[in-house]
Order: sequence, then C-alpha cells, then structure tokens
Amino acid sequence: MTGRALFDRLCEELERSTTLARLAARGAVRLALREGGLEADTLTPRQVEAMLRHVLPAELRKCGVAEPDGVCAELARRLPAGAADADTSAPEDMFRRIRGR
Repeated sequence: MTGRALFDRLCEELERSTTLARLAARGAVRLALREGGLEADTLTPRQVEAMLRHVLPAELRKCGVAEPDGVCAELARRLPAGAADADTSAPEDMFRRIRGR
C-alpha cells in the first residue's frame, strides 16, 4: 500500500485513535507531511514510519492530543508493514529536506 491509499488509511486510523474529527485528523497529517517535505500521493510505508516517529507527534501535541507519542506508536503497529523494503529512499532523506541540505 502506497500513495493516496496509505494517506487515507493513516488518517482513518488517526481519527479512530483520537478525539480528532475527520477534517482535523487529515489536516494534522497534511501538516506533518508538509513539515517532512512529503506528498500524500507519493507516500511510502517507510516515509510514514519516519513521520510517525519524528514529525506527527509534535503536530498532534498542537492539536491537544493526549500522549501523541503513544498514539503514533500504535498507528505504526496498525498500518501495513513489510512494504517498506520496496522504498529506496531513507527516512534521513526526509530530514535533509526539512533542514534544506
């Protein structure tokens, strides 16, 4: 699962895991994607994994979500695994883009 389907699944799982409404959950994920220099249409499992560890928790804190690190860890367990090997970009590439290097 990649791209838009992965984005939609992530948003749905976030909505189920928190008190965020549908639009708020999608907005938080979109802001995290933007912060990471990523796009919903080309999202890969490896990028989602990195975003869940490094970017989304801060965005969820801004939204008032209790225990955002735990929520993100649970999301990582629920989302499809194993497809990350098909991705050739490393999570570190996302952070280089964030820093502009």
